Amino acid sequence: MSGPDKRVIALVAARGGSKGIPGKNLVDVCGKPLLAWTIEQAKAVPAISEVVVSSDSDEILKISEAYGAIGVARPVDISTDFATSESAWIHALQAREKIVGSFDTVVALQATSPIRESRDIEEGLTHFEKEKLDSLMSACEVEDFFNWRLNKDGLAESVNYDWRNRRRRQEIEKRYLENGSFYVCHAALLRETGNRLGGRIGMYVMDRHKMFQIDRPEDIDLCTAIMRGYNYV
Repeated sequence: MSGPDKRVIALVAARGGSKGIPGKNLVDVCGKPLLAWTIEQAKAVPAISEVVVSSDSDEILKISEAYGAIGVARPVDISTDFATSESAWIHALQAREKIVGSFDTVVALQATSPIRESRDIEEGLTHFEKEKLDSLMSACEVEDFFNWRLNKDGLAESVNYDWRNRRRRQEIEKRYLENGSFYVCHAALLRETGNRLGGRIGMYVMDRHKMFQIDRPEDIDLCTAIMRGYNYV
């Protein structure tokens, strides 16, 4: 939980346009709009004062508010494919601060990552405060992956191990995937640097099955199967 005097805001950037999946943020996932999962997870965290959705879509704003979030209309100039999530978060943060006063901590959540529990957010906030971090990212451990890449000649070469001297899986250095599910940072850091990460950066390690997100049509069935298999529905 965040400190007793800290004001925490949850921010979700959810544009109306999507090339991979039309209307992606509102696509049905286990009986709810995709975006609704993130809103409900954030609202279940006691430390979060309010959940805000930034969008250029009136429909998304309407549905967000139906699930208990506060909608903030996102200006056209920061709603393009090239606009950063940070630009939307900062705009929404400043819009709310003009109305309700300043916030100390920002929790920025990715709407396309429904495989998440409210306890993940809560434990991430606790770790952020306990370790006196400036920013935190959610991640998943991928220590047993043998990573490869294609070189300039189109041939395969190993990245995190030497294939000539294959080590046991247990001997490979632990590595972590930034899964994008959520970030925590000081509101001042986001305002001043325009970056979700900076200063003392920490990590909250989530269960491995929570690394999946919805970017392509086939991801809907995959995430649906995982959520049902782990009794999130």
